[in-house]
Amino acid sequence: MLPVTLADIRAAARAIDGEIVRTPTVEAPGLGEQLGCRLALKLENLHYTGSFKERGALNRLKALSPEERTRGVIAMSAGNHAQGVAHHARRLGIPATIVMPRYTPFTKVARTEGFGATVVLQGENLDDARPAVERMIAEEGLTLIHPYDDPRIIAGQGTIALEMLRAAPDLDDVVVPIGGGGIISGIAVAAREINPRIRVTGVEASLYASMSDALAGRTGVRYHGPTLAEGIAVKSPGKLTTEIVRALVDEIVTVDEGAIERAVHLLLTVQKVQAEGAGAAGIAAVAQHPERFAGRRVGVVICGGNIDQRVLSSILMRGLVRAGQLVRLRVEIEDAPGILGRVSGVIGNAGGNIVEVYHQRLSFDMPVKRADVDVVVETRDRPHVDRIVQDLALAGFDCEVLTEIGG
Repeated sequence: MLPVTLADIRAAARAIDGEIVRTPTVEAPGLGEQLGCRLALKLENLHYTGSFKERGALNRLKALSPEERTRGVIAMSAGNHAQGVAHHARRLGIPATIVMPRYTPFTKVARTEGFGATVVLQGENLDDARPAVERMIAEEGLTLIHPYDDPRIIAGQGTIALEMLRAAPDLDDVVVPIGGGGIISGIAVAAREINPRIRVTGVEASLYASMSDALAGRTGVRYHGPTLAEGIAVKSPGKLTTEIVRALVDEIVTVDEGAIERAVHLLLTVQKVQAEGAGAAGIAAVAQHPERFAGRRVGVVICGGNIDQRVLSSILMRGLVRAGQLVRLRVEIEDAPGILGRVSGVIGNAGGNIVEVYHQRLSFDMPVKRADVDVVVETRDRPHVDRIVQDLALAGFDCEVLTEIGG
């Protein structure tokens, strides 16, 4: 028998009802058309803290005894779990301590403290922080709120499937990100019980395929490297979650960093949905493995929206470059009065909008009476870029399209 049942998930739904956002499941016809399937999105990014983690955290906190509530709780997290625990612990009047790695971005530390938790910075990563957590549990009698390997956490995350299948009962597939395995475990238990024919697909970042390796019995694998999907960059999945995933998940696919980036961009530009890397992993899977989902009715869980705004800005700019809507042209000109104005006129007459200009006269590779002008131009698409380059050539200017934007 599995450690979590549909009855547990329904009990969790009753326990948290009215205390979290019941997030919508929305149709995404435009995005689905691009991806070759009929698509519905479960918008877990709309929770107060921006992530599904609130569900499991609240369900676990509400199960504490009066004595446990008085002593307080502790969690180890650098992200969404920290905020989910801190927010609901404050609401329920429970003291909360969150242990974070020493180099956790300041904004995440400040946000967690803003929810009323005591933040302890310890170690360089979560594995380094574990001894401090164990020491505080032993010394202060705190109760650990595990991010994924706890039956009540799993049951809380499973309430996503109850809502999703109520809103979209005709789903052929549900696609769910995998980190430690809490969210997919809960969803798989509920979804397969409600609709035994539904297909459950997990998604891992290719740099952190720890659940796939655990199921295959591969041990000693080193997971490292920066990933946009840091929310699912987990090196050791849970024991309970691995058992459930082994029993109920049909397949796990991996997605590379490029697919995750493009998925974040697609969600924001096509669907107007802000997702973090982990939150966009399901869309990345549908895009990177289209043959698996072609023509099917697919539900994708957008598990979180807490993306750094500088990262998001970079993704949007890179998307414009990929689409040919922002391009950097290098034009060789005679260093004489009026020439730069002629270049600007050609670009403007072709419908391009000049964003920035870099005028380079001092390169030793150029004759003294010549210069390079790098022009960043806003365009409609790649054919428009080709037209501008052709018009510059007809006007007598040698032009090269560069791949990088900036000086």
